Amino acid sequence: MTSGETTDAAANSIAGEFVEEARAKVNLTLRVVGRRVDGYHDLESVVAFADCADRLTLLPGGPLRLRTSGPLADACGEVDDNLVLKAARLLAERVEGLKSGTFTLYKVLPVAAGIGGGSADAAAALRLLARANGLATDDARLIEVARLTGADVPVCVPSRACVMTGVGEKLVALKLPKLASVLVNPRVAVATKDVFAALGLRNGELLVGVTDVIQAIVWPEDGASTGDWIEAFGSGTNDLEEPAKRIQPVIGGVLSALGECRGAKLVRMSGSGATCFAIFDDAAAAQTAAEKVRLAHPEWWVHAGSLS
Repeated sequence: MTSGETTDAAANSIAGEFVEEARAKVNLTLRVVGRRVDGYHDLESVVAFADCADRLTLLPGGPLRLRTSGPLADACGEVDDNLVLKAARLLAERVEGLKSGTFTLYKVLPVAAGIGGGSADAAAALRLLARANGLATDDARLIEVARLTGADVPVCVPSRACVMTGVGEKLVALKLPKLASVLVNPRVAVATKDVFAALGLRNGELLVGVTDVIQAIVWPEDGASTGDWIEAFGSGTNDLEEPAKRIQPVIGGVLSALGECRGAKLVRMSGSGATCFAIFDDAAAAQTAAEKVRLAHPEWWVHAGSLS
């Protein structure tokens, strides 16, 4: 792994290089339905994507390799374990003569943060390989690889708002309005497996009953107002929030800091944490809130922008 190879994520790509953004995934709701007999957890989650992203490029030709750069490159760990390479290797096993090459990842999203940074990077790699090899992103082989690479990779391939169910493989599109938001991560890593372990479900155990399924939230129709969507999200929850707070109590502090911001309409943790988000009526309120949090906690990662 190398760092400092470029100082600008928006730098012009060289001729023949393909470029993709790996947008942060945000779980606006996350209900754990139960744990299956095979140990995987069935979920129901409304997923949106933020306007902050890692940047992945592919220069086709030569052996498969990965370089990393950017402010959070050092947090990527060993390159050989990166999901970008895992996805590329799995696809090469299924597509004869797959052209790969050198990937360069400019890393700005925090890792082990509940916003699917690694999964988004892997999904971007699959989109790049699809472009370089003339494959459709809904090619059955690519979809299979996405599922095998990680539970959040399938939803990150299209990177569009949706309801995600099962173990992450069932996606139903939603047409969300743009939601002004602030994302905050206290720069502590939270392992997803540890949070699910803290949830404490046994194999085959359900967390919701028949009544819960019958009373499932009905999401607003296309064209609904931002207020309608926020009200619907407020009826949901993130079932991983409490176990994550037991593992990293600072998450409670992040939620409190966001909740104290004027105009915050919904405050919740994303995924398995530790990133939390707040939704606001407009971009100005979100920017003001972000500045307040940055001043109070300069050590935290803070992003003001939108979800869609």
